[in-house]
Amino acid sequence: MQLRKVAIGLVVAASLSTLTACGAGENAAGRNIKKVTDGAETEVITDTSAMKLRGFLLVAQPDGSAVLVGTIINANSTPDSLLGISANNVLATLTNESNVISEKTPMIFEGDSANAKAVIPGLGVKAGNTVDISFFFKTAGVVTVKAIVRDQRDTYAGVTA
Repeated sequence: MQLRKVAIGLVVAASLSTLTACGAGENAAGRNIKKVTDGAETEVITDTSAMKLRGFLLVAQPDGSAVLVGTIINANSTPDSLLGISANNVLATLTNESNVISEKTPMIFEGDSANAKAVIPGLGVKAGNTVDISFFFKTAGVVTVKAIVRDQRDTYAGVTA
């Protein structure tokens, strides 16, 4: 009787280990995770446009303004133009080398490789909240993401208006 219980226990243990094994190999869902920041991401792909927005968030400033962090990538061979940005319907002040986003030149807001800056004056949002950020493109149209607001410390300590 005791031997039978041990045998049944071993069979159950063996079957559980095979049932819970992943078995997906290199195509496992966990291996396909690409997002590594808390920034908002989206894509707009149409016949005439392929814009990718990556890692967008806002950094709250002591004066109530907020600074945009993130990257816009044009995955289409046809250039597109960024006409404006707003957060919670407040227009951003844009400073960039060019409003044209070509396939080989992403628009980067903040950081060592930055070629653009967007400050939203008087937004008055607190860290931890989320806001709607809308990007207005000539070809891609309006693209809106819901992004988190971070405070000006740690990784974002150097992000200033």
